[in-house]
Amino acid sequence: MSTTGAPQKMRGRKRTGLRNGLFSAWGALVFLFLFAPIAVIVVYSFNSGRVLASWDGFGFGAYVNAVNSSVIVSSVVTSLQAAVGAALLSTLLGTLGGIALARARRGTWWAGGLMGLLALTLITPEIVDGIAFLPWFVTLGVDAGLGPFNNGLVRLIVAHAMFSVAVVTFIIRARMAGVDASLEEAAADLGAGRFEAFRTVTLPIAGPGILAGALMSFTLSLDNTILSSFVQQPGYTPWPVYIFASVRVALRPEVAAMSTIMLLLTLVALAVVALVLKRSGDSATGIVKTMAGS
Repeated sequence: MSTTGAPQKMRGRKRTGLRNGLFSAWGALVFLFLFAPIAVIVVYSFNSGRVLASWDGFGFGAYVNAVNSSVIVSSVVTSLQAAVGAALLSTLLGTLGGIALARARRGTWWAGGLMGLLALTLITPEIVDGIAFLPWFVTLGVDAGLGPFNNGLVRLIVAHAMFSVAVVTFIIRARMAGVDASLEEAAADLGAGRFEAFRTVTLPIAGPGILAGALMSFTLSLDNTILSSFVQQPGYTPWPVYIFASVRVALRPEVAAMSTIMLLLTLVALAVVALVLKRSGDSATGIVKTMAGS
């Protein structure tokens, strides 16, 4: 019986434990580096001074001033309206596109073309999209006389949804890719029409993916600065553009206060989506995969 095997196994376990500990510490440092700026903004939102970078004491004055500022409230409302509109539009189109791609047969020409087009929208720089959208909206609204495209909010919704629809489509396609199409065929065999089978079978299955895609679209629209800078109109300045303009002068604590409020709203929305996915029977791993579109 060997007497050297046990010590070697112990040394191997120690090395593995040390390596895992180092990787864990490195991961913690990376997350700390990524989230430290957010923590700083949250802390400085309680700054009672007039300039964000100069700490003058703890207080809630920044929150009071932010809520009472008509300009700040108007920009936040514009951002929320555009985000909700973009989420609804991109979720509607993305749901149809994702289900169609998941059910398409391999080698179908239109499926490959649609996938390529959606991938192109994801890799195209937003500065290019912004430059393209600006004259396009002018052509539709002024030259063609289509009044809705002269509205700043409609322009924001359409521009943001154009990018988000690809994300939603890929999320729902990933959700539906592993679902057996025979479930829908069984509903048809039981007498359900196409719409009834879609409503009672397909939509409940795709529901978690639809919800995750809607949230993703909402958050992508909420912090979109480049497209918003090009397509915005006076009276419809979204929150990211307002912050970008404020940087040129000096950031005030009110900006940090309102950003903290919007961060909390986003976290609440994320928690609601996770709760809905959990109640639908998804595991923690399934929730992460659904949110990631895999």
